[in-house]
Amino acid sequence: MIRRLYDWTLGLAQHRHALWALAVVAFVESSFFPIPPDILMIPMIIARPNRAWLIAGVALVASVLGGLLGYAIGALAFESLGQPILASLGKTDAMAEFSTRFNDLGFWAVLVAGVTPFPYKVITIMSGWTGMPLGTFIMTSILARGLRFFVVAGLLWRFGAPIRDFIERRLGLMFTLAVALLIGGFMVVKVL
Repeated sequence: MIRRLYDWTLGLAQHRHALWALAVVAFVESSFFPIPPDILMIPMIIARPNRAWLIAGVALVASVLGGLLGYAIGALAFESLGQPILASLGKTDAMAEFSTRFNDLGFWAVLVAGVTPFPYKVITIMSGWTGMPLGTFIMTSILARGLRFFVVAGLLWRFGAPIRDFIERRLGLMFTLAVALLIGGFMVVKVL
């Protein structure tokens, strides 16, 4: 089923309204859809490299707006469903502790999920559920998703189709390593 969904999403890149399709996919991927917008972005930019920055911008705006939907889902679904279930199980205190820990790492959690292969939708929903400050969530989402989409657009704009394999197979790993090094650097500085 996922393969058919992947192929269908990839087919949207050929559509005359591909930019709108990208906006919809980037929006819904941030809250519940399993296929990332990169699947559309890559063939769209290869076909029209002069639109690389526009394509990345559309993906960024739609993804952040979709992230706000994920945030709202987390905030609203937790209030109406999650909290009563946890209270009946006697887990309210444990969830309050988790919420505090998550929000202490909130900037990093959103940044990591926004640029790495970790599902961004999980963090958008958790951010709303834990009550992460909305401003922190929005600004970090803009930074993370902008970094991700504009790096992909820049690589494709500069190197074209030959860089496609690297982006599809290794860019997520490169982002993950870069974030790990960044966090490790901050931890070293903190210890010193």
